[in-house]
Amino acid sequence: MSIYIGSDHAGFGLKNVLREHLKAQGQEVLDLGTFDAEVKVDYPDIAREVAEKVRTNKDSAGILVCGTGIGVAIAANKVKGIRAANVHDVTEAKFSRLHNDANIVTVGARTLGEETAKEVVDTFLTTSFEAGRHLARVEKITAIENEQ
Repeated sequence: MSIYIGSDHAGFGLKNVLREHLKAQGQEVLDLGTFDAEVKVDYPDIAREVAEKVRTNKDSAGILVCGTGIGVAIAANKVKGIRAANVHDVTEAKFSRLHNDANIVTVGARTLGEETAKEVVDTFLTTSFEAGRHLARVEKITAIENEQ
């Protein structure tokens, strides 16, 4: 699975920690920026880039980091086919995949510690969509998206 990762300047440090954590596990991680914490970037630009990569690469997932994870989640969710979940703990990471088939996880560099963020990302990437009764609900989300 390809994993696309990105952050704004506020999330730069945590993004790098997560990227190295995943690479140490042998994961294929494609870093889409930002590449310098001193250069201010607008989180919607990075979120869109990661979301478009995830949308066009079926067997992929995305990780986005900003100060709170909220802004990148909102921006990524504007891209058709994306279900980005702003996650704060392992339980939320698990259920965002099991029940909602989220394809991007967002985390906040100012709201999560490094170890929690690693656990969140690991859980997100190793949990599969349960489908079953949840499939119809995800299909309803897609139907709403397609009405736009």
